[in-house]
Amino acid sequence: MKNHQLVNFLVAGIFMLTVYSCNQPQAQPEDLAAVPDKIDKDQFVGRWSLYLPGGAGWLQIKNNGNYYDGDLLWYGGSVLPVSSVVFTRDAMKVTSSREIVREKDENDLPTRVQTLTTWRTFTMVNENELQGRAYVPQRNGIDVDMVEFTAKRLPSLPTAPELSELKYGKPMELFNGKDLNGWTLTNLESVNGWKVESGVLINDPVQEEGKAHIHYGNLRTEETFEDFNLKLGVNVPEGSNSGIYLRGLYEIQVMDSYGRPLDSHHMGGLYSRITPSESAEKPAGEWQEFDITLCDHHLTVMLNGKKIIDNQPVMGVTGGALSADEASPGPIYLQGDHGKVSYRNIVLTPILK
Repeated sequence: MKNHQLVNFLVAGIFMLTVYSCNQPQAQPEDLAAVPDKIDKDQFVGRWSLYLPGGAGWLQIKNNGNYYDGDLLWYGGSVLPVSSVVFTRDAMKVTSSREIVREKDENDLPTRVQTLTTWRTFTMVNENELQGRAYVPQRNGIDVDMVEFTAKRLPSLPTAPELSELKYGKPMELFNGKDLNGWTLTNLESVNGWKVESGVLINDPVQEEGKAHIHYGNLRTEETFEDFNLKLGVNVPEGSNSGIYLRGLYEIQVMDSYGRPLDSHHMGGLYSRITPSESAEKPAGEWQEFDITLCDHHLTVMLNGKKIIDNQPVMGVTGGALSADEASPGPIYLQGDHGKVSYRNIVLTPILK
């Protein structure tokens, strides 16, 4: 066979092998969609309490028809929408992101911003419990903290109670006007900024300029409670901030927000969850009166004689909650690590079941 005939023969052979190869079924990687799902995605839909090391969180997963979505509370701060909810063959992955400014120009404008993404993986233990693992980038954008936790499904919320039909026990004075008897810090390692003067419970977390920040403590009752009505007076100086935690779980915001727009982060709101229906706060430095009823996971708040939250459902814990367990009794606790504030006439009346 001549050389040019041999070359043509080899070229034709290679072409036929290539065509044959291209028409054969290709092996698929394990994680492609062609592999059947092992999990029912809708089993993750609902509200979940997150039992975090040293704190509490909350997650709600929703099926919006053509995609899944969620809202997340991670330790403190506000309830925020997640970045994404996606699924692998055996787990749900929830991401959230935050932006960090790395560089600025001579006008102090950002020139380089990085997005740090936290991944949280949830695997199903059973229909009411998930095992979670979070990979949380540190602010330096280099190192990652790993957090393991569990999530427990919250039951459906009960119907709103008929407040006019509630039966009450004997009122209890939680503050005796003389000392801190019956109260303790939520963290005994924190500095105590609380004191009693002239029948008033005062928190004065003084920070000295130029010195290291002092971590002042939150104050809680030693006794725990279930459902109740709580009445108390509060005085907030200009620009200050505090909070009243019901059962150690749900924060009623206390702050100088006089004249500001309605917001769940302002006076009388359930922090980041329920916005007051109207502004009822007084100017800074004046005594203000709360009348709060918590019953069957529904909240009613009256501020200075005006009903600003009317028997609304409480969807979950707020930032800074002492526990993720919404089924157990808990204390009243007063936030003391933000600013100066005064309380008086703290009276709790339990609701009888």
